[in-house]
Amino acid sequence: MSNEKRNIIDYMVVCVNDYAERHGISFVDSFDYLSANKGLDFVEECYDAEHTLSLETALDDIEAVCKRNEGVLV
Repeated sequence: MSNEKRNIIDYMVVCVNDYAERHGISFVDSFDYLSANKGLDFVEECYDAEHTLSLETALDDIEAVCKRNEGVLV
């Protein structure tokens, strides 16, 4: 596995974990939600830009992508 791919995966884990904490949900529920609503696809596609932002800003961006894909946390 390339270093870049490893960095992207590590960043995804951080995003999933912090998104779970932000919304008071489990890591698994956060992963499922972000995966189903294209949030993780966004992180992978836009990693070069997103990882340079604050984590709060990146999570806001991920949340906006999920909402555009009709994601709703219950």
